[in-house]
Amino acid sequence: MSTTRLADIAAQAGVSEATVSRVLNGKAGVSSATRQAVLTALDLMGYERPQRLRERSNGLIGLVIPELGNPIFPAFAQAVEKALTQHGYTPILCTQEPGGATEDEFTDMLLDRGVSGIVFASGLHADTTARMDRYARLTDRGLPIVLVDGYNEAIAAPFISPDDRLAARLAVQHLVDLGHERIGLALGQGRFVPVIRKIEGFRQAMTNLLGVTEFGDLIQHSLFSVEGGQAAAAALIERGCTGIFCASDLMALGAIRAARERGLSVPGDVSIVGFDDSPLMAFTDPPLTTVRKPIGAMATAAVQTLLDEIGGTPAKHVELVYQPELVVRGSTSSGPLVNRDHTS
Repeated sequence: MSTTRLADIAAQAGVSEATVSRVLNGKAGVSSATRQAVLTALDLMGYERPQRLRERSNGLIGLVIPELGNPIFPAFAQAVEKALTQHGYTPILCTQEPGGATEDEFTDMLLDRGVSGIVFASGLHADTTARMDRYARLTDRGLPIVLVDGYNEAIAAPFISPDDRLAARLAVQHLVDLGHERIGLALGQGRFVPVIRKIEGFRQAMTNLLGVTEFGDLIQHSLFSVEGGQAAAAALIERGCTGIFCASDLMALGAIRAARERGLSVPGDVSIVGFDDSPLMAFTDPPLTTVRKPIGAMATAAVQTLLDEIGGTPAKHVELVYQPELVVRGSTSSGPLVNRDHTS
């Protein structure tokens, strides 16, 4: 390797060129932390590790996610992949695009490749109408699996979930605190566990905070997409909602578009709250108020739980629930009553 490259790697790793040389040549006298810093610098700068320094993988781990169009999924996948590689495992990412391979087809492919375990995120386990024996087939053969986003008591495996009920309560509380009384909920199809739980939290908060008992025209189902959010929000705005909680950030972006199409401003006329806090939401127009899904903690927990199973710890039928957090930005402001009070 040239002297110039050695200097670049040394600068990136924060060590001397001599230390870089010792690591690359497999010489003794370098701490494990320093060695790791040099190897990380190599990886970050796009240099291939010398053959002698390439660690043999402990095994393959499958990660099955719905799609990459919603930025929360690649962010979660990246967090899982990072945690797996830190433990010496090689991740295989399986993405379910429309018209592509199904979850079952991906599962068969992963089994053919002899994976040590599989993480399923927002898969068929979250669909209350889907058959769950596909997962029993895996657990019966002793394959470690972890299921993320969507609990089902029929599957004897560990689950990792955000607290969807709390997410809805946080959003409603925020909008009520701002003076909104007519608050709508825009979400996906009602057969999915996270949707069911958000509705439960929404109803509970609306009843406790505003005394609302009729929800028929305050809850609008659609698709988890920009277009879905736009359609759902349009219906809720027509029914007089001045605050809307959307079950994904993409839906919230659609809701902002729906408001503007009607000549309304966000947040002046309609306040919008998203869910996920996916990448770039701080840079939208306006920056999106959202309920942050703790994907970092969830990814770490999913990997650790799976590796515990691989290591011989019996799989527990348990759900680990992680708390979301309200992130207030520019898409929410005081409700119409508060605005009127200020101008009177």
